[in-house]
Parts: sequence; C-alpha cells; structure tokens
Amino acid sequence: MRLMIAALMATASLFAPFNAFSQSVDVESTISKVDVKGLTITLADGKNYKVPEEFNFEGLQAGVKVIVFYTEVDGKRVVDDLEVVQ
Repeated sequence: MRLMIAALMATASLFAPFNAFSQSVDVESTISKVDVKGLTITLADGKNYKVPEEFNFEGLQAGVKVIVFYTEVDGKRVVDDLEVVQ
C-alpha cells in the first residue's frame, strides 16, 4: 500500500509544473496606454497585455486604475478579465 501511495505521489508531482503554467495571475495598476487597433493595454509598469478581439474598451483610458487577470501564453500576457477600481 505504501508503494502504491508513493507511486501516485510521484506521478502527481510530475504534472504539478504543467498546472503552474495555466494559472491566472492578477495585477493591480494604472493604465498608461490603450491601443484599440493593436488590442493591447499597457500598464504603469510598462508591461503590455493582449486583449481578445471582442474586448470592450469603453471607459478605459490612461490614468484609470484597474485589476487585470491574465494568463501567460507563449510569453505574452493575455487578459482573461479586467476590473476597474473605483
């Protein structure tokens, strides 16, 4: 039984790194630039965040404080959700 549990634990630990790559991360910052044609938002930290084509840019402009929930895909930050901080 111990050998079986050890084998299961070892197998689970092999797949743990894959889970880390798919997790969403959030950052709170201020928008410094909005590029509607390029579908990107740049935050005060200088990092760019790619948004989907159907993204609604209404109310987003430089100076607006936001929380961006994103996933890193192929080295690019892709926005999953965005919340304006009041």
